[in-house]
Amino acid sequence: MSFKLKYSKEVESARRKLKPVLALESTIIAHGMPFPQNLDFALEAESTCKSQGVTPATVAIIDGTVCVGLEKEELDLISRSKDIKKVSMRELGLATSLGWSGATTVSSTMHIAKRTNIEVFATGGIGGVHRGVDQSFDISQDLAALS
Repeated sequence: MSFKLKYSKEVESARRKLKPVLALESTIIAHGMPFPQNLDFALEAESTCKSQGVTPATVAIIDGTVCVGLEKEELDLISRSKDIKKVSMRELGLATSLGWSGATTVSSTMHIAKRTNIEVFATGGIGGVHRGVDQSFDISQDLAALS
């Protein structure tokens, strides 16, 4: 799968200097908490990384471009917009080809991290198996990706 890729200034600098980078999924920001708690959480998570000498690389998709590390205005968009889609591995191709803006789940963050040589990522939690209203099961792509 090929996609347009953009690194934040901080992540690009860390990569050039061979400093540690930690991928962070963005679904917890866009869909896990209300604004402004979600933005406060994201800023605190990134600050915690930096205090430990690690460059945070929050992963999201902005207008079809995979962003590894978010600039302030991109993080603000992900935390405030009601139009941010939830993008797992299953939707990654659609998101990039159709120009979506989306928050990445564990499965898509893991895939993007691997493609960009980031070996470690952190998450607020993984998806599981959910019984739908129609009694079907929704099995998260996170489980397949982790397996």
